[in-house]
Amino acid sequence: MKFGYFNDENKEYVITRPDTPYPWINYLGSQAYFSLLSNTAGGYSFYKDASKLRITRYRYNNIPHDVGGKYYYLFEDGEYWSPTWAPVKRELDKYECRHGLGYSKITGEYNDINTEILYFVPENANCEIHRLKIKNNSNRKRSLKLFSFIEFCLWNAFDDMTNFQRNFSTGEVEVEGATIYHKTEYRERRNHYAFFTVNSEIDGFDTDRESFMGLYNGFHEPAVVKNGQSSNSLANGWSPIASHSINMDLEAGEEKSFIFQLGFIENKKAEKWSAPGIINKTKAYQLMRDFDNDKKVDKAFRELKDSWESLLDNYQLKSGDEKLDRMVSIWNQYQCMVTYNLSRSASYFESGISRGMGFRDSNQDLIGIVHMIPERARQRILDLAATQFEDGSAYHQFEPLNKKGNDAIGSGFNDDPLWLILGTASYLKETGDFDFLNQKVPFNNGKEAVLFDHLKASFMYIVNNRGPHDLPLIGHADWNDCLNLSCFSDKPGESFQVLSNKEDSQAESVMIAGMFITFAPDFIEICRQRGEEELAREAQNYVEEMKEAIKKHGVDENWFLRAYDYYGKKVGSVENEEGQLYIEPQGFCIMGGIGLEDGLARTVLDSVKDRLDTDYGLVLVDPTYKSYHIELGEISSYPPGYKENGGIFCHNNPWIMIAETMIGRGDQAFEYYKKIAPAYLEEISEVHKTEPYVYAQMIAGRDAATHGEAKNSWLTGTAAWNFAAITQWILGIRADFNSLKIDPCIPKNWDGFEVKRVFRGDIFKIKVNNPEHVSKGVREVKVDGTRINGNLLPVYQDGREHDVEVIMG
Repeated sequence: MKFGYFNDENKEYVITRPDTPYPWINYLGSQAYFSLLSNTAGGYSFYKDASKLRITRYRYNNIPHDVGGKYYYLFEDGEYWSPTWAPVKRELDKYECRHGLGYSKITGEYNDINTEILYFVPENANCEIHRLKIKNNSNRKRSLKLFSFIEFCLWNAFDDMTNFQRNFSTGEVEVEGATIYHKTEYRERRNHYAFFTVNSEIDGFDTDRESFMGLYNGFHEPAVVKNGQSSNSLANGWSPIASHSINMDLEAGEEKSFIFQLGFIENKKAEKWSAPGIINKTKAYQLMRDFDNDKKVDKAFRELKDSWESLLDNYQLKSGDEKLDRMVSIWNQYQCMVTYNLSRSASYFESGISRGMGFRDSNQDLIGIVHMIPERARQRILDLAATQFEDGSAYHQFEPLNKKGNDAIGSGFNDDPLWLILGTASYLKETGDFDFLNQKVPFNNGKEAVLFDHLKASFMYIVNNRGPHDLPLIGHADWNDCLNLSCFSDKPGESFQVLSNKEDSQAESVMIAGMFITFAPDFIEICRQRGEEELAREAQNYVEEMKEAIKKHGVDENWFLRAYDYYGKKVGSVENEEGQLYIEPQGFCIMGGIGLEDGLARTVLDSVKDRLDTDYGLVLVDPTYKSYHIELGEISSYPPGYKENGGIFCHNNPWIMIAETMIGRGDQAFEYYKKIAPAYLEEISEVHKTEPYVYAQMIAGRDAATHGEAKNSWLTGTAAWNFAAITQWILGIRADFNSLKIDPCIPKNWDGFEVKRVFRGDIFKIKVNNPEHVSKGVREVKVDGTRINGNLLPVYQDGREHDVEVIMG
């Protein structure tokens, strides 16, 4: 069942009914100011940090689910409605939500009054625009009242939800003309305030929630809207809001436009006040002037759309499969950018309160965006490296405001260091900027270092932290946060992620071993590029040692083991009653080259197909855990079929896709790709539930009662890894340190495809032909009509277009 359709020309998903199976959201903003917006105007806004600088309030786990947002109400002759359907939920004569790249446009019509609301965050501006166009489509004059509504959060989102004995006495606002300023705590420790304004004279306002809503009313029936009259309330403590009312007459066919602006202002400490007790509004006035008419808003909107066009233009696909083309050319890249901006910090599943930017997460996100924004990837790598300890370990998360490590989570996730090698290598391959390795970035303890020192520390951390089988120690956990082999938690409320009751644990991870041999070749090549030949040889020896350890101690029957637990017992083995086969090491050990020559890789991947495959993707583990295993931790705390306990974790499915391409099985790789790619799931939206234009982290597995139902959409490493799997390994166009490699592994029935790939300033127009209908193999490559040796495109860096013809065979 579909709830809308893709408009590829406009790069939009058009939702045609408001009661989607779950709120389908979009993200506005890409630099510092961000806003989440659902298809019925739910959501919230924040500046840089969703926890510490939350601008508007949102209530998770509420009934109905999507409560609170950027709402507008229309009132006429005692009747009122919401042009976004929610929160009033009066049935509209027409409804449409267009989620585009960095903007959303919601249209509603009721009783011949048509309203279109454009929501977006302008480029390089710390505000969001809500432009309302109201048109009278009837043949008579109409008299209407428009009410706006947002609810301010008192900045710190956790404190906002908990410290009511203080919060109910601190709220402060100021009203000046059509502008409502939120200045709670401004006269104390804060140098920032927010404002909500409209480019029109107003007929009333409210800033006190109880006065606007009525104490016993919901968002669907605010007292002010029901009565058709603002109360001009001024909040003193309690819960500050911002609401305007505008009376208007519309002749038949007449349309009026109103521009509402929600902004964030930060003043220098010495410039907080324009007069004693009067906040300095100079920056606010300027920001309001920047967008105070339709011409300025239209210009800003064009600039936003042009910016996204420019970003996506770096990789464009024409395959003949419209679902594949829209995923690769539009939505997957868009999700990669959003996920890069926010890591896992703020979605409709992450409250934005409990965590910051992930070290592991952010490094993985780089592989999905480095071709679009290499300069921002460069800075992110430096930010991540600065949280690293001298021994190579790292804070698991850092806070986006101060870029310091998150002490609440700490370190101890022993896969973290290796991801810095992946992220940095991805940047170097894309840019060739090897001078970057000499960039000064100190360790967390302040010791001076250059970036290369951090990569070396990352590599050596694995070497120096091996267990009794010469496999890497797992620490708190590896990529699978829920496989906690030193936790041993038996008390409710204990954090699986932090608790360690076995400080002497020698638990080992075969997955980290697979990561090590997969990422080490890039580290070795980086060493060679720097002339560090002795270190390169030493590193290669460590790689060979790790491969031998995997072959000797990491193989079980027809697949790779997952780990050894605290007691030295196998995890992910036929010896286990439950949890015999895990997905993660199967992908990484093969990506690291094990089994490619002796047939083991094929045997392993056949086992994955036989044991883990379902109609909706590959489950993480089989069989699932039916009881709690204290020695394994959180993974066995989930009911069978959900999350890590046999859910379809979309993040790791691409590792199997990549492994399949390495043994030449393009049909199988693409079959796995289609099973979890959202555009291919649009027809079963009532089953899948989350947005059909972005990946979810998890889909319920076959042991779940709701097999096929997705959760945790938007902010997931799934986005970057699936983009890498399809573009670099299935389509086979991937950057190397000194070239662009062409190595497709596609379904045999494909005739070919075309890709536009911008690489180091050159524009490569690549046309792949598959006349013999093979999955893998490049017979001939021509660049600008001249045949080249091999399949490595030269780096011209001349800024010109180059036509590339590839013949498979």
